[in-house]
Amino acid sequence: MSATIGSDPPFAELDDVSAAAYRHAVQRGRFNRHEIAELLHLSAEEATRIERVLSLLCLLHPTPGNAELLVPVSPDAAAVELVGSAENQIRDLQHAVTEVRAQMLSLTPAYYDGRRERNRMEAFDIVSDVATVQSLLNELSERCRSEVLTVQPGGARPAHILTAARKVSLGILDRGVGMRTVYQHSARTDLATRAFVRELIEHGGELRTSEEVIDRMIIYDREVVFLPEHKPVGREPGAAIVREPTLVAFLCSVFEHLWRGATPFHLGSVDSDPVTDDLKRSIVRLMAEGYKDEMVARRLGMSVRTCRRHIAEIMEELEATSRFQAGANAALSKLLSSPQDTV
Repeated sequence: MSATIGSDPPFAELDDVSAAAYRHAVQRGRFNRHEIAELLHLSAEEATRIERVLSLLCLLHPTPGNAELLVPVSPDAAAVELVGSAENQIRDLQHAVTEVRAQMLSLTPAYYDGRRERNRMEAFDIVSDVATVQSLLNELSERCRSEVLTVQPGGARPAHILTAARKVSLGILDRGVGMRTVYQHSARTDLATRAFVRELIEHGGELRTSEEVIDRMIIYDREVVFLPEHKPVGREPGAAIVREPTLVAFLCSVFEHLWRGATPFHLGSVDSDPVTDDLKRSIVRLMAEGYKDEMVARRLGMSVRTCRRHIAEIMEELEATSRFQAGANAALSKLLSSPQDTV
């Protein structure tokens, strides 16, 4: 294979014929094109090509005082001459990289000291670039030490997002870092999400679901919180990154409140898993508050089609022919009451 180092000529390829010619040259102590051509039954052009190849590989050197007489050089000496400059370039480059890295790392204390000082005056950062947000998430996922707390609204997650989340999540869990996640109840009916959840549970993750949750939230080591940027115009939302201890502690308390009220994610049969009582109560409550099907679906993290199927099931169960009658019958049957209300 040919290669180029800087402006040096390409490395020639040592073929079998050239290797045979080199062996004959070593035996005779010199390289003579005419002898080689006769011994190996080669044409003059081929013998000239072999001489050029062996010279480019530094396996032949002219004799001092007689440039026409070529003598063979040992392979180790030829290798040093051939790749020495390339090795020097690589060594110099490695040295330069090490110096640059050391210079950058020497600024780390100043950066974190400055960040701590800045955090006293600034509660959070807004990062609008999505690629930068993802890079920060990846970095914190690799650096976190104790736990990651996550709220994931919206029900079933797209397959490409689950694929990326799987690699990151398993990497966190395999390091012994705890992970707790709250989904919405509607995620229970999605097969891809259930397979993802099963794998996380097998690796030590804890997952629960709730009827309604707050917006997406990721907490690392109870020190840094990622929240979605609020409805930017004309672009995909970035993130608000919260580091201020009081705000972080408050958001951790919000997560714990959601976690206590959520239901453990049991991986039973999808077909035999009916609409849960929590989900029924949420649907009826939102219907009673006047929300249309589309808004009910959005609040509960499901498709409009699935939401309407659940509404039809509930109305059939309540023997109602209208939303108003469904609300009245639900109140009479105490469907709108939470389990705590009945204790």
